[in-house]
Amino acid sequence: MKYKFVRDILLCLVASFALFSCHQKRELRKREIVRDVKELGEVVPEQIGERLSYTADNKTLEDKVPVHSVPALQYFYQLAANQAKWSVDGQLIPAADSMLYFIDHADEVGLPAGIYHQGALDTAIQQLHAATGSGKDAALLAEVDVMMTDAFMKMASHLRYGIAPRDSITLRPDSVLTDSALVQLLSTAIKDNNIAGTFHQLEPAYEGYHSLKAALLNFKAKYQSLHWDSLPTAYVDTPAFKQLVLNRLVQTGHVDTANGHGSDTALLREGVKAFQKEFCLFEDGQAGKKTIQVMNKSYHDWMIQAAVNLDRWRKWPDSLPNRYIFVNIPGYHMMVWDSGQVVLDSRVIVGAPRTRTPLLNSRLSNFVMYPYWRVPFSISIKEMLPAIQKDPHYLAKKNLEVIDKDGNAVNPDSVPWKKFSKNYFPYVLRQMDGLENSLGIMKFNFFNKYAVYLHDTNNRGLFRNSYRAMSHGCVRIQQWDSLAMYLIKDDKRFKRDSVRAWLDKGQKKQIDLSHSIPIYLRYYTAEGKDGQMMFYEDIYGEDKVLKKLMSL
Repeated sequence: MKYKFVRDILLCLVASFALFSCHQKRELRKREIVRDVKELGEVVPEQIGERLSYTADNKTLEDKVPVHSVPALQYFYQLAANQAKWSVDGQLIPAADSMLYFIDHADEVGLPAGIYHQGALDTAIQQLHAATGSGKDAALLAEVDVMMTDAFMKMASHLRYGIAPRDSITLRPDSVLTDSALVQLLSTAIKDNNIAGTFHQLEPAYEGYHSLKAALLNFKAKYQSLHWDSLPTAYVDTPAFKQLVLNRLVQTGHVDTANGHGSDTALLREGVKAFQKEFCLFEDGQAGKKTIQVMNKSYHDWMIQAAVNLDRWRKWPDSLPNRYIFVNIPGYHMMVWDSGQVVLDSRVIVGAPRTRTPLLNSRLSNFVMYPYWRVPFSISIKEMLPAIQKDPHYLAKKNLEVIDKDGNAVNPDSVPWKKFSKNYFPYVLRQMDGLENSLGIMKFNFFNKYAVYLHDTNNRGLFRNSYRAMSHGCVRIQQWDSLAMYLIKDDKRFKRDSVRAWLDKGQKKQIDLSHSIPIYLRYYTAEGKDGQMMFYEDIYGEDKVLKKLMSL
């Protein structure tokens, strides 16, 4: 027993020493001054090798920022025998300056600079520049080299595919740059001193992406150096509060008191309207709740909002069809693209937050004139059944038919409405065609599992609203007539005059397109237009979800 006890103690001591030794081996040498520059070719590779071993164990570099790909780092330096790639004889090469520039300006392409080792690299570069004497710090050169390599690989991947993972509507067939592809990209970029060109080639080629990026740059130049006060969210519309709002508008240049004219009230109203116009709010000149909420957003908030939308663009494929329909849900607009040009732009009404318009890819195949509206089951039991039970004339007022399971119309007076509930409703409600139909006089169909479509509306005055998230999920379009005429413009089977005549006569017809057209329902809360940022309300909270996925 005594021998066994001593043996166990010795084994524990040996194990503890082994663990301590392993831990010691993983410690990185923070400083190694080399007096003879010629010796850097031997010492720096040793230091790089230490960092690669450390990274393999910890999946991070010494600044604790996770690396993009350990195998890619190892493969890149294996090909170079662990030699430094971003410096020669202890001096950083021009490509390193380019890489540092892109890291410092990562926010201009919607990327967070911190994940590219910005803090550690800035400190290390300052130390390299501040060093005096003939010696070179091999440890510092190795640290900079590996961090820049990882930063390039990470940024290249993010510019190509975005930070957030792919989702159900991502159209890219691939989602990662392989390790060999990253190594080849970096090797060529350093060899040709073309970091900028390499990165630009990886970015989306779409006009929407580049318009947003250009507008973001202008926004940054305008607002980065400014500071503005937050306004109280609980307030009384008093002179004191109005003065706070006026001060806030002066801080961001929406009111110029030096050149002002008239009363403070007039200045305030014009300043609020200028702010509302810039940030896509209803321009009533009143500092209401929503306007105050937007005024209280910080510069950082706006930059993040732009960043998540740039990331959305990176989920598109390298090219899109020659023509397609694009609906931006929070922007409340639809565009028809043909041969690289917008040939139709229309306001739309989209689903309310409780009945969202889904994000999807599909193909529009036909449109129907004077359609019936088959009321979805959820609307029938949640909204219409209670109304019918209260008012026996509700069905007639809304021009609704009651259809049984065999497709036959039944007399609503013979239906025991009081017996029905959400658990038992054996009928379908169908709204007759006509001007009072909720679908208006035209419906555009495309396959999807959500049973949504584009359509006209019998309440066209709603298109004047600034807030237009109010449908049950379908997309109501203002320019429905123009869309129909565009869809048949090259179809010899139909003449536009004939379609217009059918509409005038109120004839119910279905027009099947000879060539279906792709349609994309998307979610962009920031766009660029004429060099200016266009910010939209995050009506469904999708930005919040994406910010978490991007760790912003």
